Amino acid sequence: MRSTIDSVCSDLYEGYLQAVREVLPKTRLIVDRFHVARLYRQAVDDLRKTELKRLRKTLPKQDYQRLKGSLWAFRKNQVDLLPEEQAVLERLFWYSPALKLAYALREQLTAIFEEAPFKNAAKRLLRDWQAQVQASGLTCFDKFLGTLQRYWNQITNYFVDLQTSGFVEGLNNKLKVLMRRCYGLRNLDHLFQRLFLDLEGYRLFS
Repeated sequence: MRSTIDSVCSDLYEGYLQAVREVLPKTRLIVDRFHVARLYRQAVDDLRKTELKRLRKTLPKQDYQRLKGSLWAFRKNQVDLLPEEQAVLERLFWYSPALKLAYALREQLTAIFEEAPFKNAAKRLLRDWQAQVQASGLTCFDKFLGTLQRYWNQITNYFVDLQTSGFVEGLNNKLKVLMRRCYGLRNLDHLFQRLFLDLEGYRLFS
């Protein structure tokens, strides 16, 4: 059975990674790209919080109010921005060039994963991105750069077959929601019936 497993996708929890190394030493170990994205996006969002605190203290109240709505605009990918969201971001970036640079680097890194080049090409693009971050003088990515270096091979293994654990993450979320909705449901058959309806019901009966 183990010989049929050629790859395992996981988050960054070291316990999981070590278990795979011990039980399936010849298996390709992949760190899920969405857990990677959570780390570097959080790094940039932390800088946004710091900059907004600074701007709240230094800007006139009327000018600061014009930045209302920047939170959700900032968290969106650039290609998904509405015109009014783009406008509020431009105002925010005018007051914070460092935040503009961090946002651009975030989008650039996302594009590397979206474009999904071959592994060797991805490594070159990621090295170039690391060099840009280091030349920028920004420190918000420091922790992420350490994680990227530590799990370099596991992260770049994503670019071999573009595998993620998205299905498993989605199924776990559905199970959690179902357990909350069906609190007190003790019949295992009924639980699996409800799960089947959640997963396939709309397709079969709509």
